Amino acid sequence: MARRVRDVLLIGTALLWLIPTYLVVVNASTAADDYAGPSWWPGSWGFFDNLSTAFETADIGQAMSNSLLYSTGAALIAVGVAALASFAVVIMPVKRPAVWFWAIYTGTLLPLQVFLSPLFNGYADTSLYDTQYGMVLIYAAIAVPFAFFVIRNYMTTAPREMMEAAQLDGASWIAMFVRIHLPLARGALLAAFLFQFLATWNDLLFGITLSTSPNVRPLMAALAELNGQYAGLGPPVILAAGLVASAPTVALFLGFQRFFVNALKLTP
Repeated sequence: MARRVRDVLLIGTALLWLIPTYLVVVNASTAADDYAGPSWWPGSWGFFDNLSTAFETADIGQAMSNSLLYSTGAALIAVGVAALASFAVVIMPVKRPAVWFWAIYTGTLLPLQVFLSPLFNGYADTSLYDTQYGMVLIYAAIAVPFAFFVIRNYMTTAPREMMEAAQLDGASWIAMFVRIHLPLARGALLAAFLFQFLATWNDLLFGITLSTSPNVRPLMAALAELNGQYAGLGPPVILAAGLVASAPTVALFLGFQRFFVNALKLTP
């Protein structure tokens, strides 16, 4: 009996969460010319026409390419830096490792809004504003603390005997990092990469603050412009673009959900 109640609750919760997705799909598939308001049932089919309008009007294709560049580049840089920092704090004999941990991890405790004004002024003064490398730089910087948190927690579980054996064999710190700890931590590295990829892909705050040009603007900023400046195109066009924008992150999560679960198990 208890199992049936649990199953019913789980199914009901899943259906409840799927209702908004269902409404988005139905209304995004309605032809913009026939749209008369939110609908619970599919009417005329116009999804691909809506999507074509969004791509032509707001240059969604270029924005998706920009977000792919930012998400991949920033996540790779952040994971690389975080892996080095984690190895130094956990494995190498540094003084006051707890101080170094909190000095890096504190970056996740501050709201991102506090960085906007100094970042905008600094980017404007250094010609980083509205540039692709400037966007990659800021996304990588804000991604390092959480990636460090995930990778560092995993490296604390590495057997000390393995490190001692490598040192007895004459292995250098670089050799230990590259040949031993990186292969062992590949699950945590991939999980950190996925987390930061999704966070960068879905970012709107820095996208609308530090970029304006279509060839630099990330995807969420382009969707915000589509919803603002081009709102007259109709909700079906905006919803169709939103569905396509969310499809890569949903596919990524479903394909690598095991690594997300494992990463959460490593966090205290």
